[in-house]
Amino acid sequence: MAEPWYDAVVVGAGFGGLATAPELAQRGARVALCESLNYPGGCASTFRRDGYAFEAGATLFSGLAEPQLFGQWVRRYGLDVEVDWIDPLVELRTPSLRLSVHRDRERFLEQLTCLPGAPVRGVRDFFSLQRQVAEALWTLFEDPALLPPLDLRALVRHATRVSRYVPLLRWVGRPLERVLEHFGLQRFAPLRTYLDALCQITVQCSAAEAEAPFALAAMDYYWRGTGHVRGGIGRLAEALVQAITRCGGQVLLANRVKSLAPEAGGWRVVTRRGELLARHVAANVLPRGVMRLLGLPPERLPRLAELSERVEEGWGAVMLYRVARAPETALAKASHLELVQDESAPLVEGNHLFVSISGEADMGRAPVGHRTLTISTHVPLRRLAGQSGEAQARYIADIQSRMREGLARLAPEWCQEVRHELTASPRTFERFTRREAGAVGGVPRRAGLRQYRELGPRPVLDGLWLVGDSVFPGQSTLATALGGIRTASRIAAPR
Repeated sequence: MAEPWYDAVVVGAGFGGLATAPELAQRGARVALCESLNYPGGCASTFRRDGYAFEAGATLFSGLAEPQLFGQWVRRYGLDVEVDWIDPLVELRTPSLRLSVHRDRERFLEQLTCLPGAPVRGVRDFFSLQRQVAEALWTLFEDPALLPPLDLRALVRHATRVSRYVPLLRWVGRPLERVLEHFGLQRFAPLRTYLDALCQITVQCSAAEAEAPFALAAMDYYWRGTGHVRGGIGRLAEALVQAITRCGGQVLLANRVKSLAPEAGGWRVVTRRGELLARHVAANVLPRGVMRLLGLPPERLPRLAELSERVEEGWGAVMLYRVARAPETALAKASHLELVQDESAPLVEGNHLFVSISGEADMGRAPVGHRTLTISTHVPLRRLAGQSGEAQARYIADIQSRMREGLARLAPEWCQEVRHELTASPRTFERFTRREAGAVGGVPRRAGLRQYRELGPRPVLDGLWLVGDSVFPGQSTLATALGGIRTASRIAAPR
């Protein structure tokens, strides 16, 4: 075809796309970023409804410290973003437990080991191993050049770090539960509840299922530049849109991509506003979404079909969005709660709630003296898929009732004066994010060697790349951004 208008078109302004586009633009590529919504961030966005501003998902964000990726972006691009370093980072509440995760790791461990019946030596040894594994794997997040695909220089650097990787090798392909058994901790209920809750929101499955190295690394999430973007995570997404423009890229919000078609030497991208031509496409959408855009059946794209099946083994989210008067005991800064109603039951379907609460400095999100709350729980996509619309509505309504009960029971201070409430289901998420079935969290990292089969970006078809939470390195906003950077480097590499 004739010279393309763009070297790359990025589909979707989630953080995978928001990382891919500026990285390419900085390398001199002609880039267009297309997003269905009229604001960026995808599942990690801040949206406005009825005069209030809510985080789309209840979550914490890491990688915000100066040496880490988002901290580097703030300096490199001059982003107008302010981070609040909150403490505690999160408070876990159950009917029998209150456990605050502080910025000081040792303070958290002291709290854990002082609980009645705590096997102190086992807890200390377990967290010593956990720290070794985290130090080995988080280094890769702080230096994306160490992630696959590896050139000779990266291989040499890995060779000098072999001793760091030794502690994790025996646990590859095994669940985190086996590590707990090794240290005699499988019956220490407070730790088990903490780990089940943490794993559910990071690696998207319980400690009994989670691939041990992934889970051990994810346990460091709270101590890796984790904080709150003042005004909401959408501020960071909006600042990145401005950075893309300053780097010479083009951002087309409210411009849904309708289809993708191969052309000689590139791709034709059909959007709501017209057609774009590009040598490469980076699709920040789910695997099934790529198949839909291509108009191809699963058997034509077996790799994507398999990946899609793995996503569908995961979760959707049921949400409550609230505006409530802040109690006198509320922290001034943003805060987060994890609520578990029944520690013996699976941490899904309203039994486990993650709650993100805005701070006093989040101006414009709620009236003075009030805060916005984003409250989420996981629901299995497989169960939703087998229900009629009417049955699904009843199922979601029952879960939201259980969520309200859990809030009243475990966080009653936030239920005294509720000024406004919105509800959302996976179907809502699908409508607003274009994520098939409203899936959240990508691929659950359940134990098994298949988690290591695809560790580097490679094209789905010639010139067509997949970025986001369904491909390595995975689930978090930071991980999707790192994946976008690695994909951009592959796209920009000379052929």
